[in-house]
This record gives sequence, C-alpha cells and structure tokens, in this order.
Amino acid sequence: MFHQNQLLFRALLDIGKELAAITDIDPLLQRILQVSQEVFTFDNAIIRLLNPATNNLETAASYGYSEDAISRPIGLGQGVMGKAAKFGRPYLINNIAPEDDYIPGIESARSEMAVPLIARDKVIGVFNVESCQPEAFTAQDCDTLAILAGQAAVAIDNARLYHDLCQVSREKEQLNHLNQQILASISIGVYTVDRQLRITSWNKSMERMSSICAAEAVDQSLLNLFPTLEQEGIAGRLCEVLERGRPQRLRILHRGLVGQNRLQKRFLAPLKEEDETVGAVVVVEDITEFEQLLAQTIQSEKLAEVGRMSAGIAHEINNPLAVISYACQILQETEPPAEQGRELLERIALEVERLSHLTSELLTYSGRQEDRRAPTDLNQTLEDVLTLLTYEIKKHQIDIIKNLDELPLSHVDANKFKQIFLNLILNAIQAMDPHGKISLSTCYKDDHLLISIADTGPGIPDHLKEQIFEPFFTNRKDSTGTGLGLYLCRKIITSYQGSLTVADNPEGGTCFTLRLSV
Repeated sequence: MFHQNQLLFRALLDIGKELAAITDIDPLLQRILQVSQEVFTFDNAIIRLLNPATNNLETAASYGYSEDAISRPIGLGQGVMGKAAKFGRPYLINNIAPEDDYIPGIESARSEMAVPLIARDKVIGVFNVESCQPEAFTAQDCDTLAILAGQAAVAIDNARLYHDLCQVSREKEQLNHLNQQILASISIGVYTVDRQLRITSWNKSMERMSSICAAEAVDQSLLNLFPTLEQEGIAGRLCEVLERGRPQRLRILHRGLVGQNRLQKRFLAPLKEEDETVGAVVVVEDITEFEQLLAQTIQSEKLAEVGRMSAGIAHEINNPLAVISYACQILQETEPPAEQGRELLERIALEVERLSHLTSELLTYSGRQEDRRAPTDLNQTLEDVLTLLTYEIKKHQIDIIKNLDELPLSHVDANKFKQIFLNLILNAIQAMDPHGKISLSTCYKDDHLLISIADTGPGIPDHLKEQIFEPFFTNRKDSTGTGLGLYLCRKIITSYQGSLTVADNPEGGTCFTLRLSV
C-alpha cells in the first residue's frame, strides 16, 4: 500500500511538472482530463471555471457528460460543484439521492466528488467526477484529486497569465508599430533626446531634412551632430524644457550641415515617465516653401496693383500728349514759323513721340505677366495648398471637409492657382473663430470646372459682395489686410476667361465659387 501511494505521488509530481510546461489553455485542460483517465481511471470528468462577470461556473472541458449537462451554468453555492467553489473545500458525496440541490450530471449518478481549483488563494473553478455506483470514491481519492486540482489550478492560472501577457505584448507591439508608421508617414520632423541631449529617436522626415539617417543619429550627442544649435538658442531652450518640464515654441533660421538656410518652427515638449521628465520631444516644421509662396503672393499683389496704377497713369498721360501732338502738327502746317519756332515745334514733336512710346511700353508691360501654362490637376493643386496651410489649420482648429470629384486636366499656370487657393482659404481661416469649418468641393459640369470654398464665418453683407474685389478694399477688423488679395484672384481667373463669384453659404458664412472652362 505504501509502495502504491509512493508511486502515485511520484506520478503526481511528474504530472505537475508536465502541466506547468503547457502554456496554451485548451491543450492544458485536455491534458488534465487525459490524466484523470490514465491515472485515476475515472469514467467521466468535468472542469468548470469561474466567470467573474457572472459568478457562474462554466464548462471549460469535459468527457462523459451530455451536452445538456455541459451547457448548464452553475452558480456559487448551487449543487456539489457550487458549494466546492463557494466554500473552497472538497466535497465527497457517497449517495446523492438525499441531496435536494443535486444538479444532474451523468445518467443514473449515485456518487459525486468535487474539489476546488485554487490559485493564489482564490477559487478559479472546480474539478468534478461522478459515478453510477454508490460510495465509488474514498477519502484518499478525494485527497489525491485535490492534489491534482492544486497542480491544475496553478497551471491554469499561469496559462491565463501567459495568455494575458501575450495579448498585452501583441497590443503593445501593434501600438508601437502604429506609432512607428505615424512617425514615418508624417511630413513633420520628430526626434527625442534624453536629459544629456543624446538622441534617442529620429523619424523619416528628420532623415530627409537633415540628410542624416536614423542609424547615424540615434545615440549621438545632439550638439555634436548639430553644433549650430548652440548659436541658434535651441540648446538653451531644450535645457529649460528638461529642467522646468514645460513646453516651448520658437521660430528660427536654421543652418543645415551642408550650409543651406531653412526657416523652421520648432516645438519642444518634455518627455515624461510618470511625473519625472526623462527627456524631450522636438517637433520640427520646415516652413521655408510656405513663407516663400506667401512672400510671392504678397509681392504679386503689390506688382499687380502697381501695374494697374501704372496703366491708369499711362492712360492719363496719353490724353494730354495726344492734344499736344495734334496742336504741334497744326502749328507746323498753318503758318510757317520762324526758324527758332520751327526747331521748338520739331523738338516738341520728338519728345511727344518719345513719351508716347514709353507709355505704350508701360501699358504693354502692366498688362502682361509671365505665364507658364501646363496640364494641371487642380484637385492636386488644392491638396498642395492644404499641405502648406497645415499649421494654420491646426492652429485655428479648423475642420476641412473635402468633396473633390475627378477633374480633367486644365491648361493653367499651377502657381497662379496656388496663389488663388491660398488667398481664399487663408481669408476663410482668418474670418472664423476656432473650431470653424471649411468645405472644399470640385466638380466638372457642362465643359466647366466648378471649385467652391465655403466657410462658416460671419459672412459678407450683400452690399459689399462686389466691393471686396476692388483693390485696397479690406473688411478685416484688425486692418491688417492690403485689400489686394481678392482683386488679384479675380484678375487671374478673368485672364483665363473664367469667373470668381461670392455668395452666402447655406450653413452660414461665405462661399466663393471659381468657374473655369476646359
């Protein structure tokens, strides 16, 4: 007898080691049932695990039980299994006939044994067997099954923990992959440094801006890699962020490693772990092209107005010149003047002709600008302008609603239409309070392109709807506008035999519509 017990306990030790090595919950449960058949020669067995959400024991694995018995949930305290789970101790019933709360299991059951599955001092389920024979199980059977149940409970709990850990690991891996994708896809440079200003991450846009790959940048001293940051004041500002834990914004003219000057906006934010600042995040936005385009737009507005005024002055000069020329011809033809008078009249005629030639050239120049027309996708031109205005849109928290139909290519100067879209969208942004909405729509209808830019701002009074296209007229409250933007936009579109009109937006605000024949 002693020898048999020794063999049994040795078998249980081996089983415990085997169960501890299985990390997948389903194969583990099946192996526990297999052991109950091989070692204990039970005709049936069922493992029910506690569902914390419902406080019910639900079948996790079984053999020898009907589908009806398997699918029935058991509450804590119900039947033998419910009691074993509720009170955390084994139950051995030699005759279930007197038991009022017996829950049907196998057919013609006469005796039942249930032991709790306990892991980390908590009941996680029940291991139960039944028999058609009365007094089929002994107290020793109950003790031995309790040992197996203890090993099984620990293995099940470890398998669950391993599953949860794998799930968390997968989620973190997916989140990390998503973060890497975002950092790699955005057009804004992002990098991080530790408290010693050593680079800890470097995204694709930073590689493009600096011509330094991430492998060369990471683990390098930021100031050794970019010594100009000391002179530009960024190093000192970074140290302030690391010490005070408060973000800072700055705008600088940055000199790159190859000597080029780039206008940049930089946002410096503390990188925190719990409440401690362990480094800094640096966001770099290159606004060189945006500033250049904006400067070109302003310069174009100025030149356009100078041209318009020059044309007006030239017309005014031509009128008196024509009178002087006509009078000079009459004087030369009516009475032959004295020699001195004849020379003066000839001199007047020559100067009038020279002035007429100059005003003619001025009129020709003021009415002509360099025009580089090429097949252009105006949807893409609109997208390019939105990209340039990304900072302004985010700064004012503007929602951009796009409804862009497929358009045929237009034979236009793309830069001029960029100026138009830039001016109209900037006007819309500046007209609205934060959280406004700009709706952009394009369509092709009846051989015409229709492009609409609508905002949810205060709108434009009816009596000003045409006046806003006049030069130097501005309706801005801060009086910062030059009043040339809309005038220039309409002038450009008119040169393409198109039109630019303004109307009320049905959602409130203003809607500008550009109509262009193709």
